[in-house]
Amino acid sequence: MNKPIIFCDFDGTITNTDNIIAIMKKFAPSGWEKIKKQVLSEEIPIQEGVSNMFSLLPSAWRGEITNYILNHAEIRDGFTEFVAFTKEQGIPLYIVSGGIDFFVEPLLEGLITKEQIYCNQSDFSNERINIMWPYTCDDYCKNECGCCKPSLIRKLTSNDHYKIVIGDSITDLQAAKLADKVIARDFLIKKCEELGIDYSSFHSFFDVIEILKKEVVDNA
Repeated sequence: MNKPIIFCDFDGTITNTDNIIAIMKKFAPSGWEKIKKQVLSEEIPIQEGVSNMFSLLPSAWRGEITNYILNHAEIRDGFTEFVAFTKEQGIPLYIVSGGIDFFVEPLLEGLITKEQIYCNQSDFSNERINIMWPYTCDDYCKNECGCCKPSLIRKLTSNDHYKIVIGDSITDLQAAKLADKVIARDFLIKKCEELGIDYSSFHSFFDVIEILKKEVVDNA
């Protein structure tokens, strides 16, 4: 088998719930739900949808929003053990997230180095929250992903890698299309089944460890 490399989503995958949705439910005025539906139905690009949702929120609420997420977000069972497993096996692990730096990085502090994290950035200098996009689509992707996971996979892998994608939502779909192995839950399962993409399902990261032991480590 080629050398395994893992690309793992954050919101709804590492955390039990989607933190952007949690922020919108708590702080956004009505109207954000329509934007969410447009993103999930692929009516508008992810980048446009996330920008539109955060533009509903005043920058002055930064402290309150950040504290809310850091106090309420829960890391999925087994993630600490999963990180340790990847280190033991020498498998590179990258977090590729459509989430935002002001909550992704603090929640992963002590577990994952910043060099392993690729996510969107935030600007609170204007009246409304502005999202910045340091990892936009390359020439091979026209989906306006925001944090473009397929582009990052192309950047960080070579032909001799066995690409493993772990995710849960629409933001992981394009990455799943490039993967040699997809480990999915929730909405990503639905999309994989619609498109005939082979996958294994998981609930906790203990499940992920067992899948990797069986299908990757034992076959290396």
